[in-house]
Amino acid sequence: MNKIGTYEFLAEPFHCDFSQHLFMGHLGNHMLNAADFHSSARGFGMKYLLTINRSWVLSRLAIEMDEMPVQYTKFNVETWVESAMRYFTSRNFRVVGEDGKVYGYGRSIWAMIDTETRQPTDIFAIDNGAINNWIVKDKECPIDKGGRVKMSDDATFVRTIDTHYNDVDINGHINSVKYIEHILDLWPIDWYRTHRIRRFEIAYVAEAHAGDQLSFFKESGVGSQESGVGSQESGVGSQETVDISRASAPPYPRTSVFNIRITKSSPDGPVEVCRSKVIFAATE
Repeated sequence: MNKIGTYEFLAEPFHCDFSQHLFMGHLGNHMLNAADFHSSARGFGMKYLLTINRSWVLSRLAIEMDEMPVQYTKFNVETWVESAMRYFTSRNFRVVGEDGKVYGYGRSIWAMIDTETRQPTDIFAIDNGAINNWIVKDKECPIDKGGRVKMSDDATFVRTIDTHYNDVDINGHINSVKYIEHILDLWPIDWYRTHRIRRFEIAYVAEAHAGDQLSFFKESGVGSQESGVGSQESGVGSQETVDISRASAPPYPRTSVFNIRITKSSPDGPVEVCRSKVIFAATE
């Protein structure tokens, strides 16, 4: 069996936005499904893990797209394990059309938890470390791995939402992709008429559950970026350098960078749940 898994998907029309391009949330779902198909076929997937009170949970996800597939387009998500440590493993993705056109890439970090204690467990304890047999170190994934999203004390409160049945996944917590959707709803639809998502990254810090209230805080910066050239992005209360270029990427004359913090309410005060960075490219 090939170490790299390739899985076909369709940009179904009701999975696309008003511009007829695939929603970022649905692309994220396709990547997570590809990860499960790949791991299940090789003996360390969710179906098996749940029988021994184990589960994969997503820790970090970064998706960088040159273009989103349009409705009715068939495309493949390739996925492979880049590395594995005792408590974390890294998995990469490539989104490619039937004609070989590369739409973009993804990087992810996963942890394995005990479903009863909710604590990390030893990945190498599964089938005597069989995951090591599937590591691919030499396949290119030419996007930044990402890092901790820096937030200042001046981030603006945007809104608080309630969580419900449709937010919860098989692990009993708020679904990873639901956070993506809630974050991208922080911008009005008119924003998306002149901007597209160039890169989305998110780091999950703590679990949230049905009934938790989630509060969203946002800060932003706008700068210039030419393909192959790094730039200074001016953020609120901080300066950060963002290089989103790849040799194959077309030029993006202007990008907008936003940092997001999500907290949940608790008796002891707000608890940070995750942080996200969204980079938009102007389309006009």
